Amino acid sequence: MLRYAWWTLRARRAGFVGAFLALCCAAALVTACGGLLETGLRGEIGTERYAAAPVVVAADQNVRHETRKGDKVKHKAKPVSERAWLPAGTAGAVAGVPGVGRVVPEVTFPAAVVGAASGPESLGHAWSSAALTPFIVRDGGRAPAAGDEIVVDAGLARRAGIAVGDAVTVQATAAPAGYTVVGVAEGAVTEQSAVFFAEDEARRLAGHDGRDTVLGVFPAEGVTADELAARLGEALRDISAVVRTGGERGEVEFLDAAQARVRLVSMGGAIGGTGLLVAVLVVVGTLTLATQQRHRELALLRAIAATPRQTRRLIGREALIVGLLAGGCGAVAGQPLAALLHARLTELGTVPETLERVASPFPAVAAVLATLFAAWLAARIAARRTARIRPAEALTESAVDVRGVAWGRLLAGGLVLAGGVVLLVVLSALRTEPAATPVTYLAVLVLCVAVALLGPVLARGAFAVLGVPLRLSRVSGHLAAHHARAGARRLAAVITPLTLLVAMAAVIVFSQPTLGAAAERQARDGVVAEHTVVSDGGLGVPTVVGDRLRSVPGVTAVTEVSHTEVRTAGLDRYRTQGVTSGPGLAETLDLGVVAGSLADLDEDGVAVSELVADRHGLRPGDAFPLVLGDNTPVTPTVVAVYERRLGFGELTLDRGLVAAHVDDPLAEATLVATDGSVDAAELATAVGEFPWLAVRDGGAFADRVAEGRRADAEVAFLGMGLVLAFTTIAAVNTLAMATADRAREFALLRLIGTSRRQVLRMLRLESLTVAATAVLLGTGIALATLAAFSGGMTGRVAPAVSATGYAPLVAAVVGLTLLATAIPARVALRAAAVRFS
Repeated sequence: MLRYAWWTLRARRAGFVGAFLALCCAAALVTACGGLLETGLRGEIGTERYAAAPVVVAADQNVRHETRKGDKVKHKAKPVSERAWLPAGTAGAVAGVPGVGRVVPEVTFPAAVVGAASGPESLGHAWSSAALTPFIVRDGGRAPAAGDEIVVDAGLARRAGIAVGDAVTVQATAAPAGYTVVGVAEGAVTEQSAVFFAEDEARRLAGHDGRDTVLGVFPAEGVTADELAARLGEALRDISAVVRTGGERGEVEFLDAAQARVRLVSMGGAIGGTGLLVAVLVVVGTLTLATQQRHRELALLRAIAATPRQTRRLIGREALIVGLLAGGCGAVAGQPLAALLHARLTELGTVPETLERVASPFPAVAAVLATLFAAWLAARIAARRTARIRPAEALTESAVDVRGVAWGRLLAGGLVLAGGVVLLVVLSALRTEPAATPVTYLAVLVLCVAVALLGPVLARGAFAVLGVPLRLSRVSGHLAAHHARAGARRLAAVITPLTLLVAMAAVIVFSQPTLGAAAERQARDGVVAEHTVVSDGGLGVPTVVGDRLRSVPGVTAVTEVSHTEVRTAGLDRYRTQGVTSGPGLAETLDLGVVAGSLADLDEDGVAVSELVADRHGLRPGDAFPLVLGDNTPVTPTVVAVYERRLGFGELTLDRGLVAAHVDDPLAEATLVATDGSVDAAELATAVGEFPWLAVRDGGAFADRVAEGRRADAEVAFLGMGLVLAFTTIAAVNTLAMATADRAREFALLRLIGTSRRQVLRMLRLESLTVAATAVLLGTGIALATLAAFSGGMTGRVAPAVSATGYAPLVAAVVGLTLLATAIPARVALRAAAVRFS
């Protein structure tokens, strides 16, 4: 059977080009997403700062949770959002382990030279830890000895234009202060800048008394790093600490890279899985169309005693051969696509430079296997009806397009449609983005599968309605209307990928703006302060700024705002804002409190959103155990429940508590309420000492929220845009296939006197009818999905669908339909002209 399949493929190469292209694109997509997945699982994070330390000891960066079911114990761990610090006394415990030669404590905190050109993140350290890289002071410089002296790395010195002896201002974790540069150090770092302080000053700025960020451990003579790591692991088993050597040291240094691994695994799996489902749906349509075009050939096989099983095996072997060839080509094409995708994610900041991309044959092999499975599954579905018909019926059906639709297909379509409706109901009840996003795309796919199954019925109904205006054209319109209704089964195979394209594109384009618009609206409604002080230089707003603003006559309240993420004891993660608590909070923020009062917020309290309150059964007065960003457990008391979670986060804590447990304690924005007697110019004068700060109106806070949402949307567009590109190629491919096979039909039209111009006009009108049907179906699916998504996520059915985004989408679909039909039509007409002559 394999030999016969190869012969039929060679004889009908053109008929399988469409399936080949669709499967090739699917394989490339799966390969690229597999590369992301593998990088997330096995990508090595290079180390810079700790390159000279054979062993490093750091605090555990995970919250751990244990669940018991009978005799089974399940352990879970999730990363925290900030850097966890080692307990006090860990350095002494490590120094006492046999085989330890030297222990070098390290503290790390944000520290930027004011006025320096943009570059890598700037971090402060104690000079005593310079040996961990190592950094060496250039000739003419020396180590900092006094509290007002610093050493900077050579790269930072070039960007800031400073040299030994210069006076500079450094913004660290407290108020900006003046320092004298006493040295410029050389060190092999490119992804960060270093500012070194004297030991006591570094400890003061770090703000964690007696605690260290990392311990660099050098083994004694004759002890290997692995041996020492094993001893340290045993000695520290009762301390929340991890021991790393070799390539694992980068995880300790670059926490964002370690967290990016989790995002890559999630993104690669989601995009690859969605792409594979789309591939099956599209390839089923492509192979179904190809099978319909071979109906005469397959009917002849049935008439000469080929059994249904043999027919299915023939079509299946053909699909496997096409899948193998397409999978190989797609796997090769997917390698550079994976590199481009990784590079773009790095540019967007989703993947840090330090996380190296893994390139191996595993994603390519997985892509080939996935493509073979998709081809086999699509062939089984496409060949099901052809293989079942009787030989006598086969020859009869080969001459005409069968108008009836099998009851089994209608029943399956109805069940799938019901499943799609159930998914929409579920989606309308989901209130978190990680839960809602996969269900959103799954609902679109399921509803498009329903369109594919019910395609002939939907197509006939649509063509019956749209055929009325078509008949206003005396010749071409009548021909287009009659041909569309007569070829409804053929055109249904074309409508499905176009419907998927419209629905998927609309959901991708408008889902993130729906969330962004809701978040921005809540932020604008919730900020009642007249002014906002923000940082335009990325340095944050020091606490001293709030103190100065409070002393300005006419200022009635000042609220500093910062953000972090916390986890519950059950590992749920929530976006959290820290705000200055006190009676003035109500003058700057209105979170939409529905229970309790924000006036009761202090360091021992927490305000929760309705989502959190419902999920955990909370109300004012309840204790709510949390784990802060640096893995510190706290148990605040719920003081209020509010509704504006999209604009302000799921939890609200006292800013003093948040600032003590984040990497950067500076405020992101400071809200200022006045009695109306103070204008922005007076406030700007009060903060004039800080040139990187700007005084804006209260809406600036909402602008920051919108910017953050747009950054998230870019990443989502990049990932799902690959699926959208694949869907576009598949739709164009199916259109071209359906048109190219109509040379016989065009020849007959020419034979009865229809001019070439009339045939082309007929095709244009038919294509517009197909495009209109697909746009209507796709828009309906998208609106239903976006409405359910909006209702669940924002609490109101208000999808942010704009004419500026929707009109280009419709124009693109119509243009693609006309173009993908016109080019093969002209080729087919030339073949028809040969037959006519």
